Amino acid sequence: MSFTVVIPARYSSSRLPGKPLADIGGKPMVQWVYEQAMQAGADDVIIATDDERVSTAVEQFGGKVCMTSPNHESGTERLAEVVEKMAIPADHIIVNVQGDEPLVPPVIIRQVADNLAASDAPMATLAVEIESEDEAFNPNAVKVVADERGYAMYFSRATIPWDRDNFAKQDKAIVNPLMRHIGIYAYRAGFINTYVNWAPSALEQIECLEQLRVLWYGEKIHV
Repeated sequence: MSFTVVIPARYSSSRLPGKPLADIGGKPMVQWVYEQAMQAGADDVIIATDDERVSTAVEQFGGKVCMTSPNHESGTERLAEVVEKMAIPADHIIVNVQGDEPLVPPVIIRQVADNLAASDAPMATLAVEIESEDEAFNPNAVKVVADERGYAMYFSRATIPWDRDNFAKQDKAIVNPLMRHIGIYAYRAGFINTYVNWAPSALEQIECLEQLRVLWYGEKIHV
C-alpha cells in the first residue's frame, strides 16, 4: 500500500517561535518527526514549511522539503499546496503528521493510512478508548462516536455519548466505552483541495474542531 507523509513545520509559532528547530537530544524536533515517519513505511516523507531556516535544517539531515506560502490559515491548506506543487495523484493517500510530535509512533502513521485504504471514505483518523474519568470530562480530550462500520458520526469536546443513567450518579463511573480522538489524519489527495474550498461550518466554529467540516458537508471520516 502506497502513501506519502506530509509534515507541516511552521517556524512562526505564537507559543514557541522556532519550534520545529528546537533541539531535542542533539537533533531538531522536525528531524525526530521525519525519522518516525520514515519508519512507518511511507513511499515519501515531505516537510512543508514557509521558512528558509527550517528548509536549511531539513536539507542538512537529508530530508525532502516543499516550500509553501506563509499565509495559510490551517495545516490542511498547506497540505493542498503540497499536493499541487508535487503533482501528487488524486487517488494517492496522504498522511498528515504534525511537526511537533517527535515521539509519534510509526505504527500509528501506518495504521491510519491502512484504515483509509481499506475504506471508501476520503479521509480517516484514529481513536482510542477512554479509561480515566478525568479524560472523559476534559474538553481538551476530543471525543468521537462512530457507526457500526467505523465511520464518524460526530466529534465533540463534550462527553459523548452521554451515559444518562451512570453519569447521573455522583461518581460518574465509565461503564460504556467512550472514544478519544487521536489527531492524525489520512486523506485521499484529491479530496484535500475539495476540503479547503468548503466554507467553515457552524459546528466546527462552535467546537473549534476543523474535522467537523467534513461531516457538515456530508462526507465520511473512517475512524
